Amino acid sequence: MNLNPLLLSTAYFAPVHFYARYLQHEPVYIEQFEHFPKQTYRNRCVISGGNGPISLVVPVVKGRGPKVLMKDLQISYDTEWQRNHWQTIVSAYNSSPYFEYYQDDLVPFFQQKTQFLLDYNQKIHATICDALDIENKVILTNDFEAVPINTFNLREGISPKVKDNPDPGFQPKTYTQVFSDKFGFLPDLSILDLLFNEGPNAFTLLIQSINSNIK
Repeated sequence: MNLNPLLLSTAYFAPVHFYARYLQHEPVYIEQFEHFPKQTYRNRCVISGGNGPISLVVPVVKGRGPKVLMKDLQISYDTEWQRNHWQTIVSAYNSSPYFEYYQDDLVPFFQQKTQFLLDYNQKIHATICDALDIENKVILTNDFEAVPINTFNLREGISPKVKDNPDPGFQPKTYTQVFSDKFGFLPDLSILDLLFNEGPNAFTLLIQSINSNIK
């Protein structure tokens, strides 16, 4: 366990990297006072489908004024995105070893409406913690600027827009995925991919994905 604090952004069914680091640090801060940046894991996740990686994006209410703080960002329900996301997830993972084991805990996120994205993501995170049998140790930040001393800051680092790895200590372990025969191993997909394919073994693979000897 690394006793240095960790700073992360909120995330929608966060990628494997998020949870691999989450298990290694305490405390873990989630940023709620940043301005919402587009095209990040804050409102999207990436899963593997029959034609390759699929981005599932949660639409948000767009304001006309200054940029909206993460804690105030509202989810848009103008489209049936919840139904579409769940149908896509079922199509991608219905044949995976542990889909049936976890699906009942996940279905409510695609049926019930939550006003704010941060609240929605926090509820998802709590459910993922239960699935992994780990402690939910998240602390929401009090402001944007005051990053705790000696904090490992991955607030912007875990992002689909970041091409250069900001965390060389993260070395994802391979596991069998539903479409491995077509695409080989796709690293750092949503935690859903790891859970559905590996079940209880997901915890071990997350722990093994961080090399503490690499800074």
